[in-house]
Amino acid sequence: MKKKTVKKRIAIFASGSGSNAQKIMEYFKNNNDFEVALVLSNQIEAYVLQRADRFEIPTYVFNRNEFYNTDTVESFLERSKIDLIVLAGFLWLIPEKLIKKFPNKIINIHPSLLPKFGGKGMYGDNVHQAVMQAKEPHGGITIHYVNQNYDEGEYIYQAKYAISETDNLDMIKFKGQQIEHLHYPRIIEEVIKQIK
Repeated sequence: MKKKTVKKRIAIFASGSGSNAQKIMEYFKNNNDFEVALVLSNQIEAYVLQRADRFEIPTYVFNRNEFYNTDTVESFLERSKIDLIVLAGFLWLIPEKLIKKFPNKIINIHPSLLPKFGGKGMYGDNVHQAVMQAKEPHGGITIHYVNQNYDEGEYIYQAKYAISETDNLDMIKFKGQQIEHLHYPRIIEEVIKQIK
């Protein structure tokens, strides 16, 4: 009899709609080696929770106190045998205790070519507006490991797209999302393959 391999397990943290989370869940849906095992959010109303329900993926909602002042979230992840944590539009700073529990096992995607347009408050439209106002010829994404500072962890992958002078905010956002959806699931798979 063929021995059943144990799938490596991914937890997605998201705060909002979860379009990246959706693409990740789709990508790993029928994968024999890896699975999205959990979706966690700090917002009870986050649409990402409904997306997870459609894939029959368990969800978990936590508050600020649980996240920063207790071990509830870490314990839950450990009990759930999570191998990799993926941030997909999660807006809180990751506490050091969680980084220590999962060293080099937490990754994030940022909607710019870091180190440009990173740091506290730089997320979503704030980033795209800053890119537009700076008249950058390119926008891009950075996938990186998470450390205790916003957007300062070691880079794993960057990709860019051209911005034309006629592009408005919606156009820049659309181009950015296209390459996020194209690359993030694939890079997640590459990272989790390396986890022992």
